[in-house]
Amino acid sequence: MKALVKARPEPGIWMQQVPRPEPRSGEVLIKISKTAICGTDLHLVRWDAFAARFFHPPRIIGHEFVGAIAALGQGVKGFAVGERVTGEGHITCGACRHCRNGLRHLCPNTQGIGSGHDGAFAEYLVMPAENLWRVPPEVPSEVAAIHDPLGNAVHTALAFDLVGKDVLITGAGPIGIMAAKICGFAGARHVVLTDVNDYRLGLARSMGIDQAINVAHDTIDDVRLSLAMDDGFDIGLEMSGNPTAFNDMIAQLCHGGNIAILGFIPPSTTINWDDVIFKQLTLKGIYGRKIFTTWEQMTRMLLSGLDVAPIITHRFPIDRYQAAFDLALSGECGKVILEWE
Repeated sequence: MKALVKARPEPGIWMQQVPRPEPRSGEVLIKISKTAICGTDLHLVRWDAFAARFFHPPRIIGHEFVGAIAALGQGVKGFAVGERVTGEGHITCGACRHCRNGLRHLCPNTQGIGSGHDGAFAEYLVMPAENLWRVPPEVPSEVAAIHDPLGNAVHTALAFDLVGKDVLITGAGPIGIMAAKICGFAGARHVVLTDVNDYRLGLARSMGIDQAINVAHDTIDDVRLSLAMDDGFDIGLEMSGNPTAFNDMIAQLCHGGNIAILGFIPPSTTINWDDVIFKQLTLKGIYGRKIFTTWEQMTRMLLSGLDVAPIITHRFPIDRYQAAFDLALSGECGKVILEWE
């Protein structure tokens, strides 16, 4: 079968012919129809310091997908060949205290498809049946293919009670834009989204996020004061991984404010601990999704009117994967879909 493989620890990604996997006991074989390019995939293609820390080639990459069940491994119950599915890309151990207490998102032994396990950028994917998520008929396959990052956005946005609250989001990548939509849908009062990428800020505005500002030209202070927010933001969602943006967020939070951190901030980042301590801020790290609480939440929101489909801006047949990655690396896009059928 065809697969996109990170074959060597250097910049690039390569299409290769690899054996089709077979499902073992408790696993399913999925025929992939669509995948989406993630920011993590771009780290791997660039082969930057982040990729070198966490990834060991060779490996089929990719973890955002939708497809149909092609075969069931021994002992799999409750699923049928032909069902349309996506899945939770974090494979947990099932034996640690967190897994045994129903907190699989905290499993310290987690391995991800596309990193610790071969991933979804292939014609077929094998994964544990317990990681599958059925796609309701009302949800388009393209949106199902981005359930992984949508789940990141849901997990981060709902980390704190935001009803009636003022929210600052740093980073207008696809996850940041989707998080802004979720905050408004879930009852936030004001949502301000910052970045320096005019394309993505324009995309955010086209999706109904009015306060999407380029901090290279405008200041958060001016926007906050125009909204009569004298005390600062109640909640911050850090999506950028940018140390300057993170420090700006800390400065903008009100006393007793809460920050959820999803962006991969460099380990060398320093922050103003005086603000954290004297303003009594709460910082919460976010990784992945709550399994499967987040999946239930995002599915119900999608079925209740949350519209994130416009975040998908470009589609490429898989044979044009290099053009797709080049576009994604440019930042002049939202989510990019790779079509395998």
